[in-house]
Amino acid sequence: MRYYCESLTDYRRLQTLEVRIGDLLLGNGHPIRVQTMTTTDTMDTAGTVAQTIRCIEAGAELVRITAPSKKEAENLRVIRDELHRRGYRTPLVADIHFTPNAAEIAARIVEKVRINPGNYVDKKKFEFIEYTDADYAEEIDRIRERFTPLVRICREHGTAMRIGTNHGSLSDRIMSRYGDTPMGMVESAMEFLRIARGESYHNIVLSMKSSNPLVMVQAYRLLVRAMNEEFGVCYPLHLGVTEAGDGEDGRIKSAIGIGTLLEDGIGDTIRVSLTEDPEFEIPVCRDIVKRYNERPPAAPLPVLPKPAYSPYEYARRRSTAVENIGGGQVPVVVADMRGLARVEPAHLRSIGYAYDESTDKWTIGDAAADYVLTEQPIGFALPGTLRNISSSAYWAPGNESCIPMLSSEAYLQGDVRDTRINCISIDAYPEGKAEPAGLLEMVADDPTAVLFVGSGNGNSMHSVRRWLQRLAEAGVANPVVLQVDSGQTTPDGHLIHFATEAGALLLDGMGDGILLSFRSEEGMENPRVQGRTYLPVSDIRQFANNTAFSILQATRTRISKTEYISCPSCGRTLFDLQETTAKIRSVTNHLKGVKIAIMGCIVNGPGEMADADFGYVGSGPGKITLYRGKEVVKKNIDSEVAVEELIRLLKESDAWVDA
Repeated sequence: MRYYCESLTDYRRLQTLEVRIGDLLLGNGHPIRVQTMTTTDTMDTAGTVAQTIRCIEAGAELVRITAPSKKEAENLRVIRDELHRRGYRTPLVADIHFTPNAAEIAARIVEKVRINPGNYVDKKKFEFIEYTDADYAEEIDRIRERFTPLVRICREHGTAMRIGTNHGSLSDRIMSRYGDTPMGMVESAMEFLRIARGESYHNIVLSMKSSNPLVMVQAYRLLVRAMNEEFGVCYPLHLGVTEAGDGEDGRIKSAIGIGTLLEDGIGDTIRVSLTEDPEFEIPVCRDIVKRYNERPPAAPLPVLPKPAYSPYEYARRRSTAVENIGGGQVPVVVADMRGLARVEPAHLRSIGYAYDESTDKWTIGDAAADYVLTEQPIGFALPGTLRNISSSAYWAPGNESCIPMLSSEAYLQGDVRDTRINCISIDAYPEGKAEPAGLLEMVADDPTAVLFVGSGNGNSMHSVRRWLQRLAEAGVANPVVLQVDSGQTTPDGHLIHFATEAGALLLDGMGDGILLSFRSEEGMENPRVQGRTYLPVSDIRQFANNTAFSILQATRTRISKTEYISCPSCGRTLFDLQETTAKIRSVTNHLKGVKIAIMGCIVNGPGEMADADFGYVGSGPGKITLYRGKEVVKKNIDSEVAVEELIRLLKESDAWVDA
């Protein structure tokens, strides 16, 4: 393997070892499995059994249950036996954090245990420690001594294990040597994997989770490379964006991280961590994996000799600026209104612009599109931050109020051309068609050309990525707007498609803008609403605009709103996470660029929220601890006043502005 996957120009599953989890086979080309985690108290046997059954009936192929101490680990037997009595044999996974004794009990009961190498043996104090090589080797011996008993129990009982690294809970030892980096995540897992292999135990799955999709994707790629270089084989991989949050943002962030890896064939099982009841995670998982489990072969693309970018570290593609597109400026959002015969001021409300006729003024939102694409030029004066792109069939030279959108053929003919900026629509590697001769040479010499690149191929992301590498090979630096068309029929389907196709490219530094389009504007079924409902066309445009800004936010390429890092809840959660998340959102969602973590317990506290500016963490029943970064600021606040105290902390930290 030359890179981190089997192919950069086509979808091919990464070859991994086969792992048995009860009667379920994982890896080695088996279908991508979907799973979730219960949110009930593990000591509530009836509640946990009932929720597990709901997850199984929703389609979960594995169900994880937290076991933070010995008593919960022992109760897994009662839960398992009751599920078996009712005829449910879906494998159970014990989630372990700080307690090796609990892991050793659980490994004798359930089909799989998950341990976190960052806190299974090490205690995290957020201290920097200078290690000599000898000191470091002693620490590895200490881990081996404490971890080996669990490995031997798993080997004896046929129990599978997930070595699950989390970006936010790397040990002080790893942080001291590798820093808060994807490579540190990889080494944290590899230390434990080497010990397991030394005991001839291979029934192992690995994960590299982060709340930041970019960190997550880079860590998995580095892990694949490390396993291949050191062992010559890859173990199956469990994919997930931890603390993704709720609603559309949680789905988008998950689809970007998980989908980017699945597009390159990486991943054998997935979990979407939403701050919602766990059974609602499964349909999202299934929407993601259905793109891959029965994926037909696509037209072959030209071989990529060597990528012009590093897949292991972020660097944005260098492009020249054409007005406010490219040249290091934030990616633009282009709204598609080609389905309207005539655009009126009221239509622009869906893309962030509200017109008040009485004052003849526009109100512009944070998520306001930069360009609007129409068939015919718009016939009224636009607010100064919005530009109109129209079809070249209706555009004429000298029209200062809008910009032409040209096909490749029309651009080459040169009959219709603007002196300032020209948008060129390009279909990357259309099946059965050759690239128009001389196109790249003409573009390279044209400082007005902006390329709108999409693909109708089955491997559309690979096609666009390969075409952008074609630009690099030809020395073309014109800015590129990523165009993604969706033929899905549900909101989740559209979110996953848009986030995967555009997000995968943005994470690799490709794209100076984004245009999301629907193949049909007849509406779309919303399965999350009881009955059969459809979003009207105006809502679809608002949906596309909001999705575009959310994709840019999740890839950290353009920040336009508050970001929430919210854990999905589990049996350790000390307050109503969904209700609290909604309450905090309602009073802070105007704080553009601020990252707020909402964590149900101390396990998901200062470590897991490492990427946040502020943290709201359950520290005991009815008690909340507030963080500024990793620093405890206010401890054990009564939950009744904790949101008000969070607002006070934001104000004291100069992070608050009035709504």
